[in-house]
Amino acid sequence: MTDVLARMKKLSGHNYVDSAFQASKATTQIPVIDPATEQVIAEIPETPAAELDDAIAVANAAQKKWWAGSGVDRAHAMHEVADAIHKMRPILAESLTREMGKPYKESLDEVDWCVHSLRYSAEIGRNDMGRVMGPATAGQFHYTLKQPLGVAAMIMPFNYPMVLLAWEAGAALAAGNAVVVKPSEYTSITTLLFSEAFSALPKGLFQIVCGGANVGKHLIEHDHTHVVAFTGSVPVGKIVSRTCGELMKPCLIETSGNDPFLVMPSAPLDLTARAAAFSAYMNCGQICVSAERFYVHEAIHDAFVEKLVEETKKIRLGNGLDKVDMGPMVSMKERDRYEALMKNAYAQGAKPAIGGGRPSDFNRGWFVEPTVLVDCTPDMSLFHNESFGPVAPICRVSSYEEGMALANASKYGLGANIYTTDLKEGIRAAEDFEAGMVWVNAPLLDNDAGPFGGTKMSGVGRQLGPEGIETFRKTKMVMIDPSCEAQDFWWFPYADAESYPGK
Repeated sequence: MTDVLARMKKLSGHNYVDSAFQASKATTQIPVIDPATEQVIAEIPETPAAELDDAIAVANAAQKKWWAGSGVDRAHAMHEVADAIHKMRPILAESLTREMGKPYKESLDEVDWCVHSLRYSAEIGRNDMGRVMGPATAGQFHYTLKQPLGVAAMIMPFNYPMVLLAWEAGAALAAGNAVVVKPSEYTSITTLLFSEAFSALPKGLFQIVCGGANVGKHLIEHDHTHVVAFTGSVPVGKIVSRTCGELMKPCLIETSGNDPFLVMPSAPLDLTARAAAFSAYMNCGQICVSAERFYVHEAIHDAFVEKLVEETKKIRLGNGLDKVDMGPMVSMKERDRYEALMKNAYAQGAKPAIGGGRPSDFNRGWFVEPTVLVDCTPDMSLFHNESFGPVAPICRVSSYEEGMALANASKYGLGANIYTTDLKEGIRAAEDFEAGMVWVNAPLLDNDAGPFGGTKMSGVGRQLGPEGIETFRKTKMVMIDPSCEAQDFWWFPYADAESYPGK
């Protein structure tokens, strides 16, 4: 047993509350299973309501102290968190690969992204605290204040459990809030290990409580949480949005993507095929902004398919701790869901040019083959539902206009891609795509200084950038008359000359 695996086991049954690992009194434990080996490596508690209430009370007390300090102090503490995460890099990466399945290299990258994001949030959090307006009344002082909402409840996904938490918690903390997190059941142990890096913060400001849907529901509905950040499926996102609406509680909701990938005749096909393979297969396709619908111009369709098949053949599949490019899916449940979607695609006429099943050289683990599907039509269900798996379904189009129309004929609007060397075409696509993010020859990239989020059924709100900080702030308008003078221009008594003339 490795040291990291031993540390993971030691966290079984624990939460991170009041800046310490605390054994839960939960009567139900949820097994944590390595998706590459199917071995149980730890357990997490189904945290009872009383413990959740305690964590929320601690968070509220800590938040008041956190906000009472200076922006410089908050930034300094967050940089200490980033330093600690960097020092834990190999530990966190191994834990994530064991728990979630992604290649170790991708896990290392995720840790690095956390460091960069937290440093950005630390600084931008003290950059803008409001603005001064020209007064509506001479001699007065009118301005706005930016203030925290209070305690942020965060319901996290399994695919990027650390970096998405760094994005959201970083913004919330920089804005002066406290954070209570419910991680995915699939990646709770890694999230608990991640919490060790937050010990530089005041006690109780950042807490992790484990469990399933009931734990998330309790956090969202609690009277003393003040903003909700949720990443997950559309059906659950709708429930969260409806609940927050009834409570008048602000929420950030990031749900599914079904991102299009247009390939135009001017695209360099060798490069584009590599980009397509990366966009479809990275993290076994379990990315909200994975390319999931390929619309390829008929002039280069056959050549592109041939090159994408060749790129797919190069993908090394296996345990993420080995020298591989793609690991397993996160769970048997997720693989079953994905395989049902693929079965339906075959029934509707799609054919695998490569892949399409489970790899024959693995007798355990939730592995699937990277797959290229041809003979696809835009009415197939695969083109209208998030696959969240390593598949590239290809639809032939006759023009830019047809490809764009099909790309936009979706209930989702998270991200969108186009490969073209025609600058005018690329700029036109940026305008035409109905999506929150557009990548022209640059798939899957993020920028900590730019907003991340979608339109349509892909969610509400933005992460990252100044917009991400604003998600966790409220704006207060202030008007001061330093002379404390009477405002006779509109106070009582009203002048007779301004009364209705008919009486």
